[in-house]
Amino acid sequence: MDYSPPPLFKQGASARVRAVFFTVFAVFLLVVDSRLNTLTFARQVLGTVLYPAQMMAVIPADIARQVSHYFVTQTDLEKENSRLKRQQMINADSLQKTAQLQSENNHLRNLLGARERLPVKSVLAEIIYDARDASTKKVIVDRGIKDGVALGQPVIDDLGVVGQVTRVFPFTAEVTLLSDKNQAIPVQILRNGLRSVAYGRGKSSYLDMRLTSNADVKVGDQLVTSGIDGIYPAGLAVANVVQVENKATTTLENILCAPIAGIDKNKQLLILQVSTTNLPRPDTEDVRAKKEKFNRKVTRDTAPPGSDVKPVDHQAVTQADMKDAVKEVKPEDKKEATK
Repeated sequence: MDYSPPPLFKQGASARVRAVFFTVFAVFLLVVDSRLNTLTFARQVLGTVLYPAQMMAVIPADIARQVSHYFVTQTDLEKENSRLKRQQMINADSLQKTAQLQSENNHLRNLLGARERLPVKSVLAEIIYDARDASTKKVIVDRGIKDGVALGQPVIDDLGVVGQVTRVFPFTAEVTLLSDKNQAIPVQILRNGLRSVAYGRGKSSYLDMRLTSNADVKVGDQLVTSGIDGIYPAGLAVANVVQVENKATTTLENILCAPIAGIDKNKQLLILQVSTTNLPRPDTEDVRAKKEKFNRKVTRDTAPPGSDVKPVDHQAVTQADMKDAVKEVKPEDKKEATK
C-alpha cells in the first residue's frame, strides 16, 4: 500500500537543496556586482522604494528616544538650576563678606592714620555688643584695665568723637555715646571760636547746644572739642550745625547738631589713653580750703572790732572770688577795707 502525504503538507525541494541554491546564487550576484557593477542601479531603485518603509519603522524608536531624552534633560536642567542657585547664594554671601571686609579694611586704615596724627597714645577697640538698656546709648568694647583703659577716657573713630568710657572692667569697658541723654562735651565753633557745651538727646542721634539769641551761629558750622575740660584733646571733630531754633519766649537759641563720627555705624574705635587722674574737681579738699581761706581774710579785714560777724555763705562765693582767694591780700587793700 503506497503512502503519500496530503497536499497540505506536501513539500518541494529539501531545505539542503534550497540552501545550496541560494548560496550559489548569492555568490554569483556578488561576483557579477563586483566585476561588472551592474546592480548599482537596481540597488538605488530598491533603496528609493523601501525608504518610506524604513522611515516608518524608525519612527517609534525615534519617539521613544526623544521622550527619554526629554525627561532626562528636564531632570538634568532642574539639577543644574538648583546647583546654580546654590552657587549664586554662596557667591552672593562671599561678595557681601568681601565688601564688608573691604569696608572694615578701609575703616581700619583710616583709624591707623588718625592714630598717627594724634598727640596722645591710643588703643584700638572693637564693639562686642550694645548695652542692654534700650533707653541709653552705650556699647561694650573688648578693651579693659589690662589694656590701659581708664574711666573717663575719650573714644573716637576716624572722623571724630564717638563718646567716653564710663565703666571699666578687667577685660571690657563701657562706652557712652555722645547721643546719650546724660552725656555732655565742651565744644567750640571752628569758624569763630565761640565755646559752648553740646548735650545728647537720648531719643535720637542728634546733639543739642544752647547759646544766646545774638550768638554768631550758622547752619553748617563745624563743632570741635575746645579742650578746656582736660579730657578731650582740642580740635577733635564733634558735630555739624543742622538747625538753629530761635524761640520768642526765651533768650536762648536751641541749636541742633549732627555728629560727624559714625556713632551707630563703625565697629572699630580708638580709645585715647589720656590721663584722667589729676583733673581738678569742684568739691575737693583743696577747693574747700581755698574757700575757708577767702572767708577768713574777708571777715578779718572788713569786720569792725567787737562786732558779731556772720560767716560768709560758701555757696555765694563765685568762681572769680575763688581765683582771688588764692592770691594774698595786699596791705593797702586792708587799709581801704577797714576805712
